[in-house]
Amino acid sequence: MRLRKIKGADEAVAASPYVIRHDTEAPFRLSALFGNEHPLHIEIGMGKGRFLMELAKINPQINYIGIERYTSVLIKAIHKMEAAPLSNLYFLCIDAAAAEQYFAPGSVERIYLNFSDPWPKERHSGRRLTSASYLKRYDAILSPQGQLEFKTDNEALFDFSLESIRAAGWKLLACSRDLHRDLDMNRGNIMTEYEEKFSAQGNPIYKLIAAR
Repeated sequence: MRLRKIKGADEAVAASPYVIRHDTEAPFRLSALFGNEHPLHIEIGMGKGRFLMELAKINPQINYIGIERYTSVLIKAIHKMEAAPLSNLYFLCIDAAAAEQYFAPGSVERIYLNFSDPWPKERHSGRRLTSASYLKRYDAILSPQGQLEFKTDNEALFDFSLESIRAAGWKLLACSRDLHRDLDMNRGNIMTEYEEKFSAQGNPIYKLIAAR
């Protein structure tokens, strides 16, 4: 389904103090951006921002950057930040494929991928955010102890992701095919808007945690 364009979203995103400007020196000097040396976690494809804002609220000792390429989606997260600002969270409006340009090698401690587009057609498999090309990009910016956390309701995408991780030589640290019934992995879980919707429909939620 085609994303509905919101009038004025491009201008509002460009002007928002919560969005990192594209003319900011890259790769980012995180200490200058946040004013501290706290570890950085990022979410790629953050949507309306619920998940990351909840994380930032309960973890003030961690810095967060949410990446969302569509201004008509990002504007909704900006409105939430305007209502309840968080000093340890910024947004970045870019395509995930460009992440290496903005984050220095080893600067990211954790990457979150939540309910990413499954790109079901095989010819589009390279666009999946857990494909080999994206894992290579994550490898470039993750710290030596960095981790990748991935959640989805799409079993085919989950199976593809498991295979991609194995093929890339990454380590699978944890895995669940029914997150909300997994007492260990569900402890402290923060639901996204999609997760809440799919779970209410009775769909199992799949999650994995991986490292290089």
